[in-house]
Amino acid sequence: MKQGVSNEEPADAIALQALAWTLSDPDRAARLLSLTGLDPDDLRSRLADPSVLAACLQFLEAHEPDLIACSEALDISPEALVRARHRLESL
Repeated sequence: MKQGVSNEEPADAIALQALAWTLSDPDRAARLLSLTGLDPDDLRSRLADPSVLAACLQFLEAHEPDLIACSEALDISPEALVRARHRLESL
């Protein structure tokens, strides 16, 4: 069975870019940590964990203005961020 070809970046790369954007604003970073229950050390040590990356993308999805702003900053569609979360959750 052939897999579909995608021109999108790998889901983890998209999520890491989105996380960097999220953490670039101190208030938004504090909200992320508060809502996910992660602390900075835990976040750093689990950057390769697909469930943590998916949670960071889900954080953006929960607040549409942030999702849109992030997608514009990264020059990708909001749908690409959502697809990346779905791919990470399926790992």
